[in-house]
Amino acid sequence: MIDKRYIVRIAVVIAAVFLSLAGLGTRLAFLHLGPNDEFRQRVLRARHVEKEIVVSRGRILDRHGNILAMDLAVKNIFADPKVILEKNQVRFIASHLSRLLQLDPAIVLDKVSRPGRRFEYVKKCVFEDKAEEVRQLGLPGIHFEEASHRYYPHNHQMCHVVGFSNAQRVGSAGIEQQMNKYLKGRPGLRIGEKDGRRREVYNRRNLEIEPQEGADVYLTLDHNIQGIVEEALDSAMVKHSAKAAWAIVQRIQTGEILAMASRPAYSLNNYGKTPQEFMRNRPISYVYEPGSTFKVAVIAAALNEGIVHPSDVIDCENGVWYYKGRPLRDFHGYDKLSVADVLQKSSNIGAAKIALTLGDQKLEDYLRKFGVGKQTGIDLPGEEGGIFHSRDRWSAISATRIAMGHEVAVSALQMLNIVCAIANDGFLMKPMVISKVVNAKGMSMYEMEPEVLSRPISEDTAATMRGLLTRVTEEGGTGRRAVIEGYKVAGKTGTAQKPVAGGYSDSANIASFVGFLPAELPEVGIIVVVDEPQPLHTGGSVSAPVFREIAEELVHYLEIPPVHTDVALSENSLRAGNHSTGRREL
Repeated sequence: MIDKRYIVRIAVVIAAVFLSLAGLGTRLAFLHLGPNDEFRQRVLRARHVEKEIVVSRGRILDRHGNILAMDLAVKNIFADPKVILEKNQVRFIASHLSRLLQLDPAIVLDKVSRPGRRFEYVKKCVFEDKAEEVRQLGLPGIHFEEASHRYYPHNHQMCHVVGFSNAQRVGSAGIEQQMNKYLKGRPGLRIGEKDGRRREVYNRRNLEIEPQEGADVYLTLDHNIQGIVEEALDSAMVKHSAKAAWAIVQRIQTGEILAMASRPAYSLNNYGKTPQEFMRNRPISYVYEPGSTFKVAVIAAALNEGIVHPSDVIDCENGVWYYKGRPLRDFHGYDKLSVADVLQKSSNIGAAKIALTLGDQKLEDYLRKFGVGKQTGIDLPGEEGGIFHSRDRWSAISATRIAMGHEVAVSALQMLNIVCAIANDGFLMKPMVISKVVNAKGMSMYEMEPEVLSRPISEDTAATMRGLLTRVTEEGGTGRRAVIEGYKVAGKTGTAQKPVAGGYSDSANIASFVGFLPAELPEVGIIVVVDEPQPLHTGGSVSAPVFREIAEELVHYLEIPPVHTDVALSENSLRAGNHSTGRREL
């Protein structure tokens, strides 16, 4: 006979099971049929998978297609410390990794011996060949992750123009920053679902957006010309114990920059350890009082107005002249000089008197047309506009000081652009370093065209100025050291004392030379600036020889032939230009 207590227990168990099933069924019905939007969203989110498809950043290339910046496929090497500890191979693995990856053994040992951790980066951005060496060792707990690394094949070369992209792959300097929107491309996106084992269910993808690779940016710069310029600057830095030096090479007729270099330089592949000052692109961001090179703009303006002519004579006061109670001195004292000789000898007094004959209003107007005091608009970040106050802020003697390159500050690019305008029949061109942008399919997205900014002087005035500037590099001129055999070179020297508290420094100078060649049919303009050279400090003795060094190689590389012509540049025709009114004394 069955015990009643046993029957009761069975009944209780059955009732409990029934109630449990009923409760579970009720709960399931409630979950599926009831108002549980928030819970449903939680379930969907748990099954949802969303993955961004990273794309390669576009390349940066020079005008001939030489690669200056590119993305490389690399590996991130990471460790699973839990596995390594279980295998009891901590020291063995740390020793091999530190040796192959050139890492501090103590740091590697610490990373691979962290109890409870399943993921620790050992080293990121390891090149394929080195990662393969590590892989061949078959180290337990060591894994590899696909990654992309920005690489600069020429490292220091063109560093200030090319720039770099940071760890987040965002352009942070130079072309990398300026053209980031083209270079970065557009990442793809994949949205779908995953199963209970967290694997993607491929036939349940809801959205898939194809990635768009970054576009390639072609520069106007020439890798070989850049090398010529950088070598010349390196030599100048050593020879003259300079604080810094920079130079630009520009095509006269188009404004294309063929080379732009600055020293000191830095490694694009190791930019994180670079002092901020080394990253400064001095040709466009450093403004300085140009000194005597600025006389070019002032004399060109006066000639264009017809106020003076090359043969007009100016009393240069034997080297000291008082105006408005303030003295103005020449480096060498001269009695009387023609306007042509004022430029050749670089007389401060002569230039000041020419500026006074032009008048404040016209002087300011012409200098504005030459682009003084505003950015050139070059397609690079960080360009400074310089300093040039409006004439309502000038003092009674300002015109005499501006004429010799004081009370005004320009960048090297602005100064070169002024001289290139003279070489280009008076047309001031917009400088450019970007040639074109080409997408991954080879289609052009953007292409630069030469652009005229203004025409401050006439063709005749420009021709006259080219002749006068050629005399600067001839016997008796301040730029004789810029001459190269077989070619006529036009240019101007500049030596400017650096401003200091209360006046100007007696020992710190900026030496410069700016010019173009061939003088008869100009093709390229070059400017060289050397900051605080020692012990020599003048533009003629410091910067002119660097100009010559660059120009000598440039004419051969670009196959620029000497110009043998009697048109416009014979001494007789130079002196005959605009002389119909006869010789005058000012």
